[in-house]
Amino acid sequence: MENSSLVAVSLLDNFSNRLANYFKSIGYKKGDSVALLLENRPEYLGIWLGLSKIGVIAALINTNLVSDSLVHSIFASKNKGLIFGSSFSEIIRQISEEIRTINLYEFKDDDNIQKLYNARAIDLKQKLQESLCIVPPELSETETQDSLLYIYTSGTTGLPKAAIIRHSRYMLASGALFYLTGLNRETDILYNALPLYHSAGGMLAAGVSLLFGTPVVLKRKFSASNFWMDCEKYNCTVAIYIGEICRYLLAAHKPDMKLNHKVKKVCGNGLKPQIWQQFKNTFGIEEIYEFYGATEGNAQMVNIDGRVGAVGFVPVLGRWIMGPIIIQCDENTGEPIRTKGGLCKRCKVGEPGLLVGKINQKQLIKAFVGYADSQATKTKILQNILVEGDAYFNTGDILVEDELGYLYFRDRTGDTFRWKGENVATCEVEAIISNFTGYNDAIVYGVEVPGSDGKAGMAAIVDPEDKLNIKELAQGLKSKLPSYAVPVFVRVVKSVPLTGTFKLKKVGLQKEGFNVHKIEDGSLYVLYAKNSEYQPLTSNIYSDIVNGEMRL
Repeated sequence: MENSSLVAVSLLDNFSNRLANYFKSIGYKKGDSVALLLENRPEYLGIWLGLSKIGVIAALINTNLVSDSLVHSIFASKNKGLIFGSSFSEIIRQISEEIRTINLYEFKDDDNIQKLYNARAIDLKQKLQESLCIVPPELSETETQDSLLYIYTSGTTGLPKAAIIRHSRYMLASGALFYLTGLNRETDILYNALPLYHSAGGMLAAGVSLLFGTPVVLKRKFSASNFWMDCEKYNCTVAIYIGEICRYLLAAHKPDMKLNHKVKKVCGNGLKPQIWQQFKNTFGIEEIYEFYGATEGNAQMVNIDGRVGAVGFVPVLGRWIMGPIIIQCDENTGEPIRTKGGLCKRCKVGEPGLLVGKINQKQLIKAFVGYADSQATKTKILQNILVEGDAYFNTGDILVEDELGYLYFRDRTGDTFRWKGENVATCEVEAIISNFTGYNDAIVYGVEVPGSDGKAGMAAIVDPEDKLNIKELAQGLKSKLPSYAVPVFVRVVKSVPLTGTFKLKKVGLQKEGFNVHKIEDGSLYVLYAKNSEYQPLTSNIYSDIVNGEMRL
């Protein structure tokens, strides 16, 4: 942590016992749930550990949520109570009327705080000081199939869903990271700047410490400028990443920076193939363990031998054992393509398709427990895929497999769009734009144009310092992409909203499209077909496009 405090697991154990006994004393029991809204700190783990000792499920709330989305998450898992840090008091005050039926427990972020910020809340730290430290008897009744946590989906395409995490799944995920990456509890130290409400930070990174004794350096927040200095300071040998973190580290790196860290391994998901080798070379990384898998899914994979760009490997002879397969799907909607007999076909080598994981509730690695909302669970299950009566988890992701069995991420279903009779993969275009602009954030999506088939490509590019050269951008994209994949519209913005797991949100941008009457921030450009250059999109040009008087 920032204060360099060392916390032994035994201290967390005592802390969690006190918390368990307190919540038991006020009537909480097995099956109840309590929302947890707290920044990264050791007590975060102690709180959900304590709740789990009496069978209460902790719902790990994204600390970036406010207003309606926060209220939604609190009620999505039917919580009786909410534990929140003092730094979130104002946010809680703003929704106090909406959550008036929820019991509030304030955890003071600073011991120097004399009084609570929220008058309706109970001082949790004070109650824990008065609570017993003995192991609650309910702990011996806990089973591996009991629910441990609710971890929410990232919400990139809508409101978050509360995924059910059982004890067995937590142990499986942590064990996979520990053994597949060859961690050594005696010599390795893992650097974790990921949020503890996320599966990578709270399950994988935290789990290797709680279950296997690997020392973990826990940071309150990710900082690209402090990342490598922290790793050097704490003698870290392993680091974990998600989303866009690797790109942010490259963007923050200066050629004259001296790197003296000991990190030789990194593991996580979201490292783009386009920057894979550059990331290794720039920071002296020897091994990259890129993994694939949704928090709630059953199609987990790991690339353990460093194949550039691969998210995992499924042995050709082990496909039927492993479970995940790629099936043919509609290129625009992502819906599975059915034969006349109602079944689906597996994709050939090199053919992009929908990744699905076979569900077998009797096997831990193939089970799909789903969400707190049973209706949401049903929407993720596909039936009658290879044989009548079978069931598969729909990952919603487009992957492709090579002849050796390596799998590569292509896109999210719904993100691929069709323009001029060709399919455009947004991830590919985003990566090229990002590389060209010095690793700036970029989001690519399809927008409907009246009178045109398919969707025209549009790119929102973050340029806070107004350094983007729009003419050079057009030339660069033209040299790297086929003509149909070059975005027709470009929107230059100061910032783009991020999820708490460092993924870019595109829903709002898609809704605004290229409508000059809706967009106030940034600048809009349109690609002129005659000279392949971007020109400012004015109201008159917008009208010409909408009325079909200008050809794109």
